[in-house]
Amino acid sequence: MSKMRAVLIKDGQGPIENLYIGETDKPVATKGQVLVKIVAFGVNRMDHYQRQGSYPVPQGASSILGVEFSGRVTELGEGVTRWAVGDEVFGLVGGGAYAEFVNCDEGLLLKKPGHLSWVEAASIPENYITAYQALVKYGEVKKGDHVLVHAGASGVGVAAIQIARELGAATVTATASTTEKLNWLRSIPNGATHTVNYRTEDFAAEVKKTTNGKGVDVVIDFVGQSHWAKNVESLAIDGRMTILATLSGSEVPVVNLSPILYKRLRIQGSTLRSRSLQYQTELIASPKFRDIIDKVTGVNGGGPIRTYIHKVYPWTEIQGAHHEMAGNKNSGKIIVEVR
Repeated sequence: MSKMRAVLIKDGQGPIENLYIGETDKPVATKGQVLVKIVAFGVNRMDHYQRQGSYPVPQGASSILGVEFSGRVTELGEGVTRWAVGDEVFGLVGGGAYAEFVNCDEGLLLKKPGHLSWVEAASIPENYITAYQALVKYGEVKKGDHVLVHAGASGVGVAAIQIARELGAATVTATASTTEKLNWLRSIPNGATHTVNYRTEDFAAEVKKTTNGKGVDVVIDFVGQSHWAKNVESLAIDGRMTILATLSGSEVPVVNLSPILYKRLRIQGSTLRSRSLQYQTELIASPKFRDIIDKVTGVNGGGPIRTYIHKVYPWTEIQGAHHEMAGNKNSGKIIVEVR
């Protein structure tokens, strides 16, 4: 079997210092799959947890880190009709993007438009698909809604804020932990209309002020335990909350069910990586998602939705990229180039 280079983990899991570039088997395109030579890939929080051994890899997925990438099609599996060798693409996989080559189902690829760089294209799949799923599919955001987005400066957070604004949200309140991040979120085109420092301010009280006591219609939460009670307090009647992660912990010691009942709240947990291939393919193919993706440009592209790159690393500095993520230093996306 042919070989390739990839970012591997010494002993299979461990600290950042266990990441190294080594040799492994090059994947072969099978039925319905496309082999892509990777130019750039995104770094996500799940990669950090997988490296530590606390994020299970979906059944059948590569154990190599990485779920999003941009690159060129180099080989087609049996029955592939949507793509040709040489096509420039970006896409989503269950694992394997931290490498020179990756196998991807043909339905999980998107054509890279000429106005996006390789780095910009690699920053889109996980963030924008997750944000769309949380905000539109489950949050059912609509014109005039009030929206609260936690972890606002994260890749998914920035995507969700802009999508909400583009779809006509009346207000979008974002939370973050530093003044620099909050100022940045208000400064970007179609950015947050309001911001709250969750460490020093009560975001439930703040959104009540912003909405004249009504509360927000949609909450996108990554934090879990520490934000639970205030999230429920923040929600308006018939409000919807999508929980994407539990960064502060997953167990809430005391839960009052009354506001969930009397405010008719709908609370949805959601993941993307563990979803079925059919679900992911249908999500990416949906006309509403395609309409949003078609509006995404780079930071200087002038589009109503933009992808923001925090920092780009060569893959020889993969440890540095993971340190940046672990330190919560990013406003926007961390990208790694295979060079």
